[in-house]
Amino acid sequence: MNIQGKVAIVTGGGSGLGEAVARELARLGAKVVVLDINEAGAQRVAADLGADAALGLRCDITSSDSVTAALDAAQARFGVARIVMNIAGIGTAKRVIQRDGSPAPLEDFERVVRVNLIGTYNVTRLAASRIAQAEPLADGERGVVVNTASVAAFDGQVGQQAYSASKGGVVGMTLPMARDLAQFGIRCCTIAPGLFATPLMQELPEAVQQSLAQSIPFPKRLGRPDEFAALAAHIITNVHLNGEVIRLDGSLRMAPR
Repeated sequence: MNIQGKVAIVTGGGSGLGEAVARELARLGAKVVVLDINEAGAQRVAADLGADAALGLRCDITSSDSVTAALDAAQARFGVARIVMNIAGIGTAKRVIQRDGSPAPLEDFERVVRVNLIGTYNVTRLAASRIAQAEPLADGERGVVVNTASVAAFDGQVGQQAYSASKGGVVGMTLPMARDLAQFGIRCCTIAPGLFATPLMQELPEAVQQSLAQSIPFPKRLGRPDEFAALAAHIITNVHLNGEVIRLDGSLRMAPR
């Protein structure tokens, strides 16, 4: 798909990987709708990109009403969004049995799965139903969905049960989702990033960041958000990429802890 002139939804677009993707798609000529639970972040990025190129909205991806309202606003402003970038997500670290011997709170597990997995599915189902009604483009393509998983889906560390399960679910639904949407000319792929220099990562002490970077075989540094954005853009433009999960991790394999 040619990105120029297309409308793109970017969840989690108010910071980190989502912000990098929003900026890259805008640079390539897309009309970008920046969605984030942090409304100020979404509006900051959209303001930087300009009113003619972007719209920033608060959106809770776990709420059907919130997502529908955001899609309505995006469509009213720019038209049907043919590109869906599912990047919003949260994490937590809780051992199954806590240090005091008590079981981990079930609510923590449920919250991470609800945002990362159910939220991704929720946005996709609501956006895809609109894309399916749009006119086909070249090769019969109507749209593309790019999800975000994590290397934790494959080698999660101690305490990452909730995060790994949620991202493993995203990985697991990628192929069936691509097969399901193929009849409408909608592709679906997933990126599984490793250790990236996001705002959350940069809150850690510099020594910790350097230690993490040294665990990456090559290049021995944290991934840059623009590298994630470049892969996302390539997936959008390469029509034959479908149903695939791509690790972007410098060949990193996470240790147990």
